[in-house]
This record gives sequence, C-alpha cells and structure tokens, in this order.
Amino acid sequence: MNYFKVGKIVNTQGLQGEMRVLSVTDFAEERFKKGNHLALFDPKDQFVMNVEIASHRKVKNFDIIKFKGMYHINDIEKYRDYTLKVAEEDLADLDEGEFYYHEIIGLEVYEKDQLLGTIKEILQPGANDVWVVKRKGKRDLLLPYIPPVVLEVDVEKSRVQVEIPEGLDDEN
Repeated sequence: MNYFKVGKIVNTQGLQGEMRVLSVTDFAEERFKKGNHLALFDPKDQFVMNVEIASHRKVKNFDIIKFKGMYHINDIEKYRDYTLKVAEEDLADLDEGEFYYHEIIGLEVYEKDQLLGTIKEILQPGANDVWVVKRKGKRDLLLPYIPPVVLEVDVEKSRVQVEIPEGLDDEN
C-alpha cells in the first residue's frame, strides 16, 4: 500500500496528549478531522501503527492534534519526529487543475523548450504555494504557484510549463 506524508510531529502540546504537527498538505482540515485515520511512521520511515484523530485545532503555524486513546503526554512523547501519512486509498478525487503534492514533486520544469530543473519541494509561506526547483550548477529556483508564472501542469508527461517574470531568477 502507498502512503503520502501529510505532517510531522514536532513536539507535544500541554499535558493532555496533544501534539504539534507541521502540516505538509493543502488539506489539513480534511486530513486531521476528528474520526479520520492516518498511519504513523517512525523517523526511519517504518510503519508503526494506524491512528484515529480524536481532536484537531489550529494554533499559529501548527496543527494541534490528539489521537484517540492517547490522552496524556506520557502516551505521546515517544512520537516526536514521527511522520503522519495518509493511505492512497483515502485520497479524495480533486477538481480539474488541482494536484496532490506527491503528483507535483519530481516533475520537470520547462520555460519554452529549455529544461530548468525538477520540482523537489513545495513550500507554504502564505497566500500561495512556492515550488522549489532544483537546478544543475545553480541555486534552487523559487517559483510562486500563480497563473502568470505556472502556465501548464501535465502530470501524465511529468512536465510543468512556466514563464519566469523578470527579476524572479537572479542568476540569469
């Protein structure tokens, strides 16, 4: 079974079994909704167990979650630096023009017919996502995921067509 990362447990929160999770999903409200099931993986990416979400709330840049059956800090301290993943079968269908992170990471980025690099990471700094493009012999390129920059995403062909506005790439 395939799993996709949706968050990393970075710390505990209080004494009642809550955990601070650094989310890496556009769908945090859906993923961490009470009653949903996720898979817990250790720092070596080994499956540990399935967990059920007992509660979820947002505090600053963190999602604060609690697992069903684990209501004290002693129950959850050992899970710091563990990863939360969703099973592929639990992924919902997306609308046209929407993508999961795992579909975008690894795609090749082209401007006209010139290969710029490969998407290695997606950042969520605020209003829109930023795609980090790994390039050979140059620093990573940070591409905002906005219509004038990202022209076309073709997951089937593993290709993204972009137009780099002047000043965005300081190495040209």
